[in-house]
Amino acid sequence: MHPPKSQMRFVIGLCLALACAGVCAGWLWNGARAGDGGGSGEGRRTIVKTAAQRQLDRLTLDGGVAWINTAPLKMEDLRGKIVILDFWTYCCINCHHIIPVLAKLEEKYPNDIVVIGVHTPKFFAERDTENIRRKVREYKLKHPVINDANQTLWDRFGVQSWPTIVVLGPNGEPLAKQGGEVPFDILDKYIGREIQKFKAKGAMKETPVQFFPEIEKPDNTPLLFPGKILADGPGKRLFISDTGHSRIVITSLDGKVQQVFGNGVEGLNDGPADKAQFNRQQGMCLVENTLYVADTENHALRAIDLKAKTVKTVAGTGQQTYKIDAHGPGLKTPLTSPWDVIQVPGTKTLLIAMAGHHQIWRFEMESEMVGVWAGSGQENIIDGPPGEAAFAQPSGLATDGKFLYVADSEVSGIRAVSLEKNKHLVQTVVGVGLFGFGDIDGVGDEVRLQHCLGVAYDDDKLYIADTYNNKIKVCYPSKREVKTILGNKTPGDSDDPPRFYQPGGLSVANMILYVADTNNHAIRAVDLKSGTVKTLDLSGLKPPTRPRPKFNNALLTEASKAKVSPTDTVTLNVTLPLAEKQKVNAEPDSITYVIETVDKDGLVKKGVAEETKHVSKPEDKFSVEIPLTKVPASGQSLEVKLSVSAFVCDADTNLCQVKNYIWTVPIAFADRGADSVSLKAQTK
Repeated sequence: MHPPKSQMRFVIGLCLALACAGVCAGWLWNGARAGDGGGSGEGRRTIVKTAAQRQLDRLTLDGGVAWINTAPLKMEDLRGKIVILDFWTYCCINCHHIIPVLAKLEEKYPNDIVVIGVHTPKFFAERDTENIRRKVREYKLKHPVINDANQTLWDRFGVQSWPTIVVLGPNGEPLAKQGGEVPFDILDKYIGREIQKFKAKGAMKETPVQFFPEIEKPDNTPLLFPGKILADGPGKRLFISDTGHSRIVITSLDGKVQQVFGNGVEGLNDGPADKAQFNRQQGMCLVENTLYVADTENHALRAIDLKAKTVKTVAGTGQQTYKIDAHGPGLKTPLTSPWDVIQVPGTKTLLIAMAGHHQIWRFEMESEMVGVWAGSGQENIIDGPPGEAAFAQPSGLATDGKFLYVADSEVSGIRAVSLEKNKHLVQTVVGVGLFGFGDIDGVGDEVRLQHCLGVAYDDDKLYIADTYNNKIKVCYPSKREVKTILGNKTPGDSDDPPRFYQPGGLSVANMILYVADTNNHAIRAVDLKSGTVKTLDLSGLKPPTRPRPKFNNALLTEASKAKVSPTDTVTLNVTLPLAEKQKVNAEPDSITYVIETVDKDGLVKKGVAEETKHVSKPEDKFSVEIPLTKVPASGQSLEVKLSVSAFVCDADTNLCQVKNYIWTVPIAFADRGADSVSLKAQTK
């Protein structure tokens, strides 16, 4: 990725040569060695500490316009921890590749490190906190994220490209800085060594620091951040990439659910529909009775047999590759973030938008061979022969049979590649460069889009999901003309007037344009004759069942038998035993609980027990009500187990911990009993 425009002149040569190749070189780690291999996995790189680092005064986290997943933190709050700052922006595919690396580190060193995402925007839309919040939820980030909308922290830490990792020691001292993608093994060796070094000095504090991430909040929407959609007119079906739920949903054209592939758990697992797993998949392509899926975060191409109702992997190894000139058997050739897939009409060839390599790849369905088709791997907007041309994070594909049209998101452009045999020249329809974006309708080079992700072709028109402008536009490729047909730059969620929120996918069938309205978690149907918009009713679709929470290291309390007056509701009044200067996190749903019962008489209503519930107004004192099927008779009994998990924060620092409590309460119903049961435990 490139730096913000204000920094562009200073580091343009570095970014073009290194950052845009997928993994930046130029190690600035403090120490003798971080291990074998550099950012690109080739050769060794010396690790040095720069003079600029040595001269840095005390660094702060001040200057962001908002924090996500936590209240504002100060550097003093993080004393005793290795702090990893991840400078990113949510449009950046290379930044996406860092997310699982950091997640593995957080899992391996839960007591020793704190990761903080510093979101410094490229596009106008990426300055908005709510937009960032939704991406934080979509990408399941569990660490704090700062909205660095004004580039304050970027400048303070001397960052020059996305992504960049900055490592701070347990006293806030700068240790290292590296631009580009950093493989897990390299970062792991370095962080592990620094932890051991500071532990030997007695500088580390091993009390875990936890936060209340957006992804932990309840999700009741049928779809979650749907990325792409495919309309099958002859089959009267819609294929929906339910990206946030990591599953494929098949419905009728009016939204009636027919089949779901994937169990909603992120993973790479082949097999029957209810056992298969995907990982934030995007585009799809239907070839007879096989649905091909660009399984983005698994770096794989999957094939769904719609008759047998099974899923199998046909290309990719599940691991990201840094090679930009690969070609070989599908199951032995790694891919990098495939974002869309389409069939070349009249052939057995699929073309893949390989967003992570800024290329278009091809997959031969009969031989199952895969490899590069067009694009040098440089992130740019360069026309010409396939090997010399350059794309910038291609994210959507469409065809009229003569040309492949590409939504080239990072240059906010539309590219066209001739499908004529041996004449596959790359051309630019609209788009002028990595920082040429905006919202301008017109002709040729005057047109401006903003990070377009989806395209669909029908009736001599190319429809564009102008994602960050929250609009649907139409393009006449031969004229290079683009104009808005639906939507307003301001995000919204309504059919009349039509409003969208960062739509990501389009497909046309029977004069209906179907829109994957990503941030609205919805599918919209646009009648191209009348211009009317309708949101599909997906009420028959339920979100995947979340796994029951674990109450690790819970404080166990055996309550004495409680006598309760017979009523149709049992009320438990809970007091959390907080220490001095502790408070419950004020975010909604920061207290989770599960009720279990031993109920011989069938008193508890179905669905009450063993379902995960949340306290709507979290405080250290709250009530839990258990509705009964009937008023019990005097002498009947019930045993209740209440498990509670709460985010408990330090009142001075905003740092939080998960506190778990379990009460086991035998209840006897008796005349003249109490109105409720009080539950309290000793301070943990």
